[in-house]
Amino acid sequence: MVYQLVLKLKKYKIMSDNKVSYSAKELKEFKEIILEKIETAKSDLSLLRSAYANDGDNGTDDTSPTFKAFEEGSSTLSKDENMKLAMRQEKFIKSLKNALIRIENKTYGICRVTGNLISKERLKLVPHATLSIEAKRAQ
Repeated sequence: MVYQLVLKLKKYKIMSDNKVSYSAKELKEFKEIILEKIETAKSDLSLLRSAYANDGDNGTDDTSPTFKAFEEGSSTLSKDENMKLAMRQEKFIKSLKNALIRIENKTYGICRVTGNLISKERLKLVPHATLSIEAKRAQ
């Protein structure tokens, strides 16, 4: 499917003067942004994992049984939320890595619905975007 998209884009490029892909310089700039975001996301993921994997004592041994039950319930809820956040962070990292693959394939920044370029501003804010604003609004 990606191959067909590239062929269509090449055909379109021959027939039109409109810009249908980002330059090597622009792709390098996006790659730097993505690599930076991946490092930050990996760091955040590490913190989340350590938060839900932490089985340390909360120091509630000398408190009343009622408070201890609340504390344990809160701890369980917190671990569950941290696990959900970690899963979401893993998905984000995967999306960023997929964006790097699209950069290598020279298909980065091309809307998968319209075939038009996604705006630079959008890609700087959401570097893993695969849809233009127009396509996203139409969803």
